Amino acid sequence: MAGAFKWSTACLDWRERIVARESLVPCPPLFAEKAEDALGAFKSLQVVDLPKGANDRHPTLGEVCDEFVFDLVAAIFGAEDPETGKRLIKEFMLLISKKNGKSMIAAGIMVTALIVNWRPNAILQILAPTLEVANNSFEPAMGMVRADPELSIVLKVVEHQRQIKHLGTGAVLKVIAADSDTVAGGKASITLIEELWLFGKKPKAAAMLREALGGGSARPEAFTLYITTHSDEPPSGVFKTKLSYFRDVRDGVIDDPSAMAMLYEWPEKMLDDEAYLDPAFFYITNPHIERSVTVEWLQGELRREQVGEGEGLQIFLAKHLNVEIGLRLRRDRWRGADYWELRADTTLTLAALLERCEVAVVGVDGGGLDDLYGLCVAGRERSTGRWLYWFKAWCWPDVLSRRKEIATILTDYAKDGDLVICSDEMLETLGLGEDDEDYEQPQDIREIVAVIKTVKESGLLPKENAVGLDPQGVGDLVDALAKIGLEAPQVVAIGQGFRLMSAIVGLARKLKFGGALHCGSRMMAWCVSNAKEELGRQTVMIVKNVQGTGKIDPFMAGLNATKLLEMNPVAANDNRSPYHDRGFLIV
Repeated sequence: MAGAFKWSTACLDWRERIVARESLVPCPPLFAEKAEDALGAFKSLQVVDLPKGANDRHPTLGEVCDEFVFDLVAAIFGAEDPETGKRLIKEFMLLISKKNGKSMIAAGIMVTALIVNWRPNAILQILAPTLEVANNSFEPAMGMVRADPELSIVLKVVEHQRQIKHLGTGAVLKVIAADSDTVAGGKASITLIEELWLFGKKPKAAAMLREALGGGSARPEAFTLYITTHSDEPPSGVFKTKLSYFRDVRDGVIDDPSAMAMLYEWPEKMLDDEAYLDPAFFYITNPHIERSVTVEWLQGELRREQVGEGEGLQIFLAKHLNVEIGLRLRRDRWRGADYWELRADTTLTLAALLERCEVAVVGVDGGGLDDLYGLCVAGRERSTGRWLYWFKAWCWPDVLSRRKEIATILTDYAKDGDLVICSDEMLETLGLGEDDEDYEQPQDIREIVAVIKTVKESGLLPKENAVGLDPQGVGDLVDALAKIGLEAPQVVAIGQGFRLMSAIVGLARKLKFGGALHCGSRMMAWCVSNAKEELGRQTVMIVKNVQGTGKIDPFMAGLNATKLLEMNPVAANDNRSPYHDRGFLIV
């Protein structure tokens, strides 16, 4: 039967569907009879969180759930070929806002899977990132079993082990808290992963999930369901990887009929128009609106966060309205953040910048061992006069151990090639040479100097004010630059704090009107989103929005470079004014 027909899990018109409140499941159940059997079991399960009615029973999932839940259940269980037992769609993702009955849905699907499972002694598991989330899934599942006298005869709850056993098949549903970084076993055939966004913050989550899901490869009926809200930080790690993959499947970029996505998120145009702030559109990412969550409650919470301080609004939008955290959510964001993504040019490598520019400068911002060392090469483009920016950063493994919350984020940027995580292997021999030629600098200093040397050899550095440094903690870099012939007045200190005000305001203006382009790295989008404007009576400064984890060092390097471009520099190999080629000359 599997080879007798073809199907697609792409949903190219999802934007129109989600606005019209239509189903996001791209195709009908592949095997309708299997879908109906499972739906019958699912709809009969009672929700013990709700009070009993006149019939002395709790409302059932069939009575309280919206159609989108039934569509998902039918798609999952209707993908199994009844003749062969082989499941044709094996991976599913539900991305949905908080307060839409996510744990209830998870519990109902897995209890249903335990009921309809045919494999003797099968292992089913709900894998949660923490004990609290695990209990949120187990308690409704336990309640569904205990509330039904007939079901209680077949299924036995072992509460202290967070397990439910099927006395007929010997199958067992386990609810596992992955607070430790490893999950042993890998024998489960059916797995539901709750709150994937939290797994994205665990450095070893990818290996852990691979171990947990390994058993499915040997069982034809196996499937994995990811249920999650959006992250309270920019997506990272395994969450970002999976979300990107399911989006590509939904959008038809990847042809994978074995994967299906139901992603309640905003069409790009609605994000740009900030439609998520309009209560009339709250249903876009809250398909259970007026069932488990109300417009009035969301509107009231939004109003409170809008008048508050800090990251409350950002987190509310991410969790309750599924707005992916990026650049434009915080009220106190740097004013240029609104235009940053618009001015990305991903073809802008260092080599391309040097080829396109008539003059180039370098900005550097050095941090401590638990910070990034940021570098920015900026130049003035020939003929257009636009300012072009290329960024790179370095860090030591200290950051990953001291700032575990962002370890997976930094690892992602290292994979992109925009961040270098330096090696500790050679530290014992550093600096032990007998003379200057033998003396070896740390990896970050060596590689930063190598980049600056490349810019110098291009002939585009000006004779003065060519390399601008944050004066704090850059003594070793100054010494290393001297060895390649770069000293004052080419190497200069850039005043920080309010002294960067012209760059803060000026770069934002250039981005708005197209006078500046940048290399478009994910790392820089993150750094820009971490930059907070702090207003004085007559000044503007940039500070981190979160101390310790909100890294902005490469962005500060860009502001240092901007200060140098403000001086209208001329390359050392060109004595002409930069205005000769623009039709006028100031004398």
